Amino acid sequence: MLIGELAAATGMARDTIRFYEKRGLVTGERRPNGYRDFPPETVPWLLYVRTAQTLGFSLAEIARIGAELRDAPDSAERLSALFEEKIRVVDERMAELEKLRGELEARVGEGCPLAASSATPPRKPDIP
Repeated sequence: MLIGELAAATGMARDTIRFYEKRGLVTGERRPNGYRDFPPETVPWLLYVRTAQTLGFSLAEIARIGAELRDAPDSAERLSALFEEKIRVVDERMAELEKLRGELEARVGEGCPLAASSATPPRKPDIP
């Protein structure tokens, strides 16, 4: 399957597929004319990559997860464990964001903290 056909089948841009190829997520054989030739199973894999990205996984995680899932005896069990780990990370991030939100709310209406740090502005140095 040529890159244009793969792009049409997945709804991805050719540049995106080339980027994924550079990152090692997909591989295509080079034909004698220099065109990339991807196996048909690249289509569901790229759709999986896109879905995994939507679920918050980085490309590095996706590459690792893909290898782990292919080697796992029970991929559903392994995938569930990965999702539970991602949920834990999301929960931690949400707690951090909630704390940040509270800090921002506490500062609303305070003005510039640098201006409030001293009653008198700093003196300009005397230059002879």
